[in-house]
Amino acid sequence: MKRTALKIFALSALAASGLLPALTTATEPMPVVASFSILGDLVKVVGGDRVSVTTLVGPDEDAHAFEPRPTDAKAILGAKLFVINGLNFEPWAQKLARSANYKGQLLIASQGIKIRSMPREPGHNGAETDPHGWQDPTNVVIYVKNIAKSLSSADPAGASSYKKNSDAYVTELMKLDQYVQDQLAAIAAANRRVITSHDAFGYFAARYQIRFLAPQGINPQTEPSAKEVAQLIRQIKREKIKAVFVENMSDPKLLEQIARDTGVTLGPKLYVDALSGPIEPGSSYLKMMRHNVTQLVAGMKLN
Repeated sequence: MKRTALKIFALSALAASGLLPALTTATEPMPVVASFSILGDLVKVVGGDRVSVTTLVGPDEDAHAFEPRPTDAKAILGAKLFVINGLNFEPWAQKLARSANYKGQLLIASQGIKIRSMPREPGHNGAETDPHGWQDPTNVVIYVKNIAKSLSSADPAGASSYKKNSDAYVTELMKLDQYVQDQLAAIAAANRRVITSHDAFGYFAARYQIRFLAPQGINPQTEPSAKEVAQLIRQIKREKIKAVFVENMSDPKLLEQIARDTGVTLGPKLYVDALSGPIEPGSSYLKMMRHNVTQLVAGMKLN
């Protein structure tokens, strides 16, 4: 008994000194950082238990106005993979990675989608890239496959797990796409008109043939002119648009003013650039999209 105990003690001492491998080794989740909440959700679904995800811009927070903190640079430095949307949605992200001297993998999750353009903000000529690719579930299929590929590159031992998870999620995304089409089938083309806070539904609109109008451009921090607001109010009255919605990370005051001036009632909150907290209906990408579709369809039926 004593001899066995001494042998175990000696082996443990050698393992602790690094001369022998540890007697038991627990696999730690791979640290991954995502730029904002929607991407964080996608990475968690694909990564499963093999990853530990830190999200820089959390639920109900605006990635357009985000200002990185020293703790964010520290989180990136400790990650094996940094996942961003790209398309100039979070221009601070790559700057943060460079300033932190990040040496791990960087994934632009939107790589490979068919990019939309849209008019620039008032006062600027030409067009600019619409960064809100996740508003089309068929684009998110590409996001998910990109994430699975990068996770597998950073963690080859987990490749089969990432593929299994991504394949299952792609099935859910295709079901979501069909669900949206089924829900919209009852809405006449002439009634597919919606007012939202800022111009974030371009990919959704193109996929499902809906016309979205917004007093603000891509950036919800941009203030429209009084002339632009007046033009929108006249259009709402002229076309009798009843579907008016504010988003979870936007200031509702402008749309509340428009609703008062037109006599329409604001619909329930939508989730567009950020997920909701855990007890609200937009706590995951799939929940967010189904919630938005339910509310949009109900609003368009009033048109």
